[in-house]
Amino acid sequence: MLDLNRLKALHAVHVYGSVGAAADALTVTPSAVSQQIAKLEREMGARLVERNGRGVRLTDAAGLLAEHAERILALVETAEADFEAHRGEVVGRLNVSAFPTAARGIMPAALTALRGDHPDLWVQLTEREPERVVREVARGELDLGIVQDWLDRPMAMPEGLSKSVLLDDVADVIVPADHPLAGSREIELAQLHGERWISSSPGTVCHDWLVFTLRGADLEPEIACMADEYPTQLALVAAGLGCAIIPRLGRDHVPAGARVIPIRPRKTRRIYAIWRTDAARRPAIRAVVEALADASRSQENAWAVS
Repeated sequence: MLDLNRLKALHAVHVYGSVGAAADALTVTPSAVSQQIAKLEREMGARLVERNGRGVRLTDAAGLLAEHAERILALVETAEADFEAHRGEVVGRLNVSAFPTAARGIMPAALTALRGDHPDLWVQLTEREPERVVREVARGELDLGIVQDWLDRPMAMPEGLSKSVLLDDVADVIVPADHPLAGSREIELAQLHGERWISSSPGTVCHDWLVFTLRGADLEPEIACMADEYPTQLALVAAGLGCAIIPRLGRDHVPAGARVIPIRPRKTRRIYAIWRTDAARRPAIRAVVEALADASRSQENAWAVS
């Protein structure tokens, strides 16, 4: 009988193209993936991987088996979801991933609530960029993800995924305290012509959105510094090295050398949970989404009184 863990290892190599990338997706070592495939080769009596330079490639037989593995793993997930729905109990293990500011700003409260309400549920959290989260949820490597997009630049969502909006996160301009516009009640981006900017790394959602947004205001962005953590961006602004646009969820503390100015019209990113539609019957999925929604409402209430 075919072993599901060995099929999962083969399928991951098929999807990601290498043993190392498959190991990262499965959160195991490359050695563990290689061992599973070697055992599968012995079970099947056929060669499944071949050396290809410094890496490996799947044989034709392995490609055929990997296609079957995808269908088998999908059926197993459906069966597990149906069984959990039948029992109606919030139990088992969920792999959840969130982009960094959501992992810091939403997940701690949600995980604490889940641990108290559902002690037999184990949630493993990792950090991922939104595009990767979408891919891995769609492929079944993650059970649930927290992603973001901007209302003026929505993210495409593959078929077969469901989502629930958690939070609308407003972004503001951050300028040095001695900036001529630092005392403004609100600002239009066009007023910041000629400014230098602090940005996330190229290729990230936040960097691409910043460039898109500034160009939409007829501003050609001159990027002075790049940092992926918002506290670092705030420190760079406070040092007088440029301006930034930072969502409220990314601002735990604003340094004394920086000032926050609302943007007119508002710039808002939407944060939502995603999961495979076939898994929606799992009580564990519903419980995690509810906990995330409660944590998000608490965050919105905190902003309202601050």
